Amino acid sequence: MDQALLLIHNELRRTNLTVFWNSDRCYHCLFQVLVNVSWSGKPGKPSIAAVAVSTQHGSFLQLNDTLEEKEICRLEYKFGEFGNYSLVVKHTHNGVSDIACDIVINKKPVDSNLPVCIAFLIGVALIIAVSFLRFLLSLDDFHNWISKAINSRETDRLINSELGSPSRAASIGADAQPEAWLPPAATPRLRCVDTFRGIALILMVFVNYGGGKYWYFKHSSWNGLTVADLVFPWFVFIMGSSVFLSMTSILQRGCSKFRLLGKIAWRSFLLICIGVVIVNPNYCLGPLSWDKVRIPGVLQRLGVTYFVVAVLELIFAKPVPESCASERNCFSLRDIIFSWPQWLFILMLESIWLALTFFLPVPGCPTGYLGPGGIGDLGKYPNCTGGAAGYIDRLLLGDDHIYQHPSSAVLYHTQVAYDPEGILGTINSIVMAFLGVQVFVHFIRVYIFLTVHDYSSLIKKLF
Repeated sequence: MDQALLLIHNELRRTNLTVFWNSDRCYHCLFQVLVNVSWSGKPGKPSIAAVAVSTQHGSFLQLNDTLEEKEICRLEYKFGEFGNYSLVVKHTHNGVSDIACDIVINKKPVDSNLPVCIAFLIGVALIIAVSFLRFLLSLDDFHNWISKAINSRETDRLINSELGSPSRAASIGADAQPEAWLPPAATPRLRCVDTFRGIALILMVFVNYGGGKYWYFKHSSWNGLTVADLVFPWFVFIMGSSVFLSMTSILQRGCSKFRLLGKIAWRSFLLICIGVVIVNPNYCLGPLSWDKVRIPGVLQRLGVTYFVVAVLELIFAKPVPESCASERNCFSLRDIIFSWPQWLFILMLESIWLALTFFLPVPGCPTGYLGPGGIGDLGKYPNCTGGAAGYIDRLLLGDDHIYQHPSSAVLYHTQVAYDPEGILGTINSIVMAFLGVQVFVHFIRVYIFLTVHDYSSLIKKLF
């Protein structure tokens, strides 16, 4: 998949060609040798070389004279999946010195995005159908008609059944009536939180299982943003929102802060252990040994993020003052002032991240470097992948204990290990989760007291 066939026709006499390739998503990258096409040695008979080219993104093709090492032509083209193309290199009719490089389509490519478009349209149609049905059920006339139709069928069934006979009805009436069983009341939930979390989990599972091999369901090599890159921040954000909601509910039920701290620590410990022992991508390298175990990871970062944000909220969170329940001049800035210890701690963490990222000296790399290394930046810094973030992971954890196959290796041909869930990046995850906490602190705790004065009614209205 994501490939097309390119046939290169060299019709130049006594000229050997070297074809270089580069992706338009590879920022300031060196051209890579794609294929060499020599002269056929027979006038009028071109030499042909076949090569597979990527169709995920646009491509740059540069053709050089192999002997003289000079550029003959350069093209930019977006190949289609499963297409068959010919690149014809020949002299023009105007003169011997003029060379033309033309791409001809031999076989039209397929529209690989068609299944995604169909699935999207089906999803939209289902949403419209469900919304229309709910709208009909909200109409009194339609609801009454449905109720009458169901009740009339039930009445006819009872009349025609054994229960309709007087003797049977009398015998049943004489028996003691059992007590009606009432199901336990369900714990109220916020549908918006559950919906957002569900969407994030569905995308996470879809991405982890290949995403249909579509490039926008894969992580970007370095620069750029795809759907897969949004899944983790979404989940971390909604995790922070859930921290506020769950902790508030548990404390209202009378749980002590010390006991809740123990639950937080145990849950974080389990997440970290599961990430290190069970969900470890270094299993792909063979039987897992402690010499090669990956220490950072997705679950590890979630565990650390959850612990820091939950403990921060548990220690410093304050209830909303009673004045905010009645005064209309209680502005949203007041909520930030009430949470000033949390904000101070988060700003200190982010200042540490900024200082280390842009001012930490990294051997062999420019200070503040954020690039992928490898062939990026014209190949000047091949071993500087990730800058300070990668350097800290390799220094503290070692090359064998971080991710061995980062996404940057595919496009930028990086040779050093780099972990996208490294130590320094965990700070930004903590900040993202904290913002999730603050969003719900503002829009639920303060806004409720200002506008509705009733928590349950607001939940029913909005969620």
